[in-house]
Amino acid sequence: MPLDEQIASADLIEREYLLPHFSEQGMERVVLDELTPRQLDVLPFGAIQLDRTGKILKYNDYESKLARVNKSDALGKNFFTDVAPCTKVQDFYGRFQEGIVKKQLFQKFRYRFAFKRGPRDVTVTLFYSDTTDTIWVFIRPV
Repeated sequence: MPLDEQIASADLIEREYLLPHFSEQGMERVVLDELTPRQLDVLPFGAIQLDRTGKILKYNDYESKLARVNKSDALGKNFFTDVAPCTKVQDFYGRFQEGIVKKQLFQKFRYRFAFKRGPRDVTVTLFYSDTTDTIWVFIRPV
C-alpha cells in the first residue's frame, strides 16, 4: 500500500496512534506527539493538538485550509471559544472535558461545523495522549 494511503487510513491511526512518514532513511514509524510541524503539515486531514484547557498547541496546514483560519491566528488560542465556538457543545466540548478528567479518550463521531460560508460535515476523532497530557483532534471532511 502506498505511503499516502497508509497515512490516510484512519484505521491505522486509530489502532496504533502511530503515523508513517518519510525520512532520509525511508519510511519510519513515529509517535504522533513527536511529529515535526512539517510532518504534521503533510497529513491529508486536519490535525490539532490541544492542551487541557483547549489551547491550540499544534495546527496543521490541512486544518488551516479547511477552516480558513491561518495557523498564526490559531496557535495559542482556545479552540472552543476563539477559533471554533460552534464546538462548545456537549457533543464535542463535553467529550473533550470528559477525556481530560479521565485521562482517557478515544471517540470518533460525525459533526457539522457551522461555518459562516456554509456548514461542513466532517468526521472527528478525539483521543487523549498520556505522553503529553493533551487531546488530539483529527478532522476529515465527509
